[in-house]
Amino acid sequence: MSIRSLFVFVALIGIFSSSYAQDTVQSFKGYPVIAHSDTLFYIKNKLGSLSAAERSLRTSAKVEALAEDLLFVADSLVTEKDSAFVAIVYKGDVLLSLSNADADSVKMDKEVMAKAYQEIILGNINTYKKETNLTELLKRAGLGLLIVFILGVCIFFLNKYSNRFNAWLRIKLHEKISGLKIKNYVLINRKDELMLIRKVLNLVKIFVIFILVYLTLPIIFRLFPWTKPWSDSLIGFVLNPLKNIFSGIIDFIPDLITIVVIVFVFHYIKKAIKYLANEIEAEKLTINGFYPDWAKPTFNIVRLILNAFMLVVIWPFIPGSDSGIFKGVSVFLGLLISFGSSSAISNGVAGMVITYMRPFKIGDIVKIGDVTGAVQEKSLLVTRVLTFKNEVITIPNSAILSGNTVNYSSMASQNELIVHTSVTLGYDLPWEKVYELLISAAIASDGVIKEKPPFVLQTSLEDWYVTYQLNAYVNTPEKMPRIYSEIHKNIHIVFDAAGVEIMSPHYQAIRDGNASTVANSVNL
Repeated sequence: MSIRSLFVFVALIGIFSSSYAQDTVQSFKGYPVIAHSDTLFYIKNKLGSLSAAERSLRTSAKVEALAEDLLFVADSLVTEKDSAFVAIVYKGDVLLSLSNADADSVKMDKEVMAKAYQEIILGNINTYKKETNLTELLKRAGLGLLIVFILGVCIFFLNKYSNRFNAWLRIKLHEKISGLKIKNYVLINRKDELMLIRKVLNLVKIFVIFILVYLTLPIIFRLFPWTKPWSDSLIGFVLNPLKNIFSGIIDFIPDLITIVVIVFVFHYIKKAIKYLANEIEAEKLTINGFYPDWAKPTFNIVRLILNAFMLVVIWPFIPGSDSGIFKGVSVFLGLLISFGSSSAISNGVAGMVITYMRPFKIGDIVKIGDVTGAVQEKSLLVTRVLTFKNEVITIPNSAILSGNTVNYSSMASQNELIVHTSVTLGYDLPWEKVYELLISAAIASDGVIKEKPPFVLQTSLEDWYVTYQLNAYVNTPEKMPRIYSEIHKNIHIVFDAAGVEIMSPHYQAIRDGNASTVANSVNL
């Protein structure tokens, strides 16, 4: 649809909705005078101490009472005029008095108005008496029985042929149906699918029978004056909700257009931001101080904020958003989320902080607490690490933020990662010899960078031995367990070849325990 067509459509909707609103705003007609479920006329004005509502109820009751009078004489229903009022009277009983205000409200002459109301009342009474005539009632009862009989015949044949149709359809579909599958998973097999089709058809049959019965009852009820209100009620059960739904849809159209426009605007704002994020992530667009791996998480955060803001803007236009129930449910859900997701929120905040701290990235070899391995996944709530033993360990982001993280890959990329191991040897061995042996063992190990010579440190001088620490440069942290094993193996081989025993000598002194080590006291 072009922009021009869209604007024409919106204008037509606006004109239609405004005209509908004008038509629905009707002036107050007054209080109806109702007899035998028929509205005869309306009364707007009060008369003396009687309000308009009381006048309408009083007149309705008198008209229905006259209709029940077996000795009713139509000629006795007359109009009487005095200086201020024109009354409709039956044998001295006033059914309704009309004043000048009543005549002015309908812009009619008072006497003409009284004559018209008299004819309306007579017509209602005569119609009621005709409908309640014994002969007429018998005719209507016979017609009602005929309608019931036709309904029964329809239900009989519907049930009969629907069963035949079900049997025929099962035969036709038995070979064609193979069940419902989702990839390799069988959601519904052939037998269950046939049973489901049969149940659906039975439900359709029951629904059709219910509709037939529901449509027949109002027709039967309208045959008799006493059951006419029931017919109107049954029809109202269907028509009133449909009318309310239709009017609600019409009233919602302007708000719906507003919501569509808001969603449209926010959608393209998010698309523009996503395009920039993809360009930054692909390093086609560079921003000083903004790293490419920040692009995707930043876009997710901005998208979440925009969605929340869009929901706040749309909220007043949602039908029922200002109702007490809607507000109560919203508050309950908000409290439920607040109290039930405190740990999730803390992990989410920690995940955002970790993202911008950049302590590691996907594929880095890290040590988080006691866990060492490759970072397999970084999400808002958790980080997953694949250990050297092929174990996938999930670590909450809050635990990462509150602890220490060692990143082996960051220095390995610059050939500066050092692996180290220690041996303890006695003082009788020359340290030069020990240095030579340890360095030769490191150089012989696979994975050690040969261009950067290993080195040895003496980390402690114990009572009976010296602790030597061998340090070697590596650039493959993912192979550290094998490199350590290779170094240890080569140390063993080199020292064995040189005839040096790897051991930590200890010495013990045996003395006479009778001699005291405490100095003799001096007597003063």
